[in-house]
Amino acid sequence: MTREKFLQYCSDTYGTLPDYPFDEDFETAVLRHADNRKSYAIAMRVSRRRFGFDSDEVTDVVNLKLPTEMYGSFGRADGVYPAYHMNKLHWISVLLPDTEEDTVQFLVNVSFRATEAKKKSNFKLNKA
Repeated sequence: MTREKFLQYCSDTYGTLPDYPFDEDFETAVLRHADNRKSYAIAMRVSRRRFGFDSDEVTDVVNLKLPTEMYGSFGRADGVYPAYHMNKLHWISVLLPDTEEDTVQFLVNVSFRATEAKKKSNFKLNKA
């Protein structure tokens, strides 16, 4: 999947447009929820060397949040690595050119749900 297709998928599916919050960095895009402003994806360009490749080629990468019970379900064969520059217990890095489109879409959907605002319960206990 290309970076452009990824950003288009996020726009079409969630109505979110990229935010470029880093001074003088117009490549790193953050995708956030409209209501709580939490990020669910960070798209950037990173050297393949950062992921153990013997190459300085820069590639499109997206960091996504996964619930802890899902961490480890995907691996290098899927184009999924421990997160670059994020908490590796909760985030993964997906090398977009190396990952099947349906896998990327599944993972971004999971990340979006994992970062949604928690709904408050109106449930109250009656003290007897």
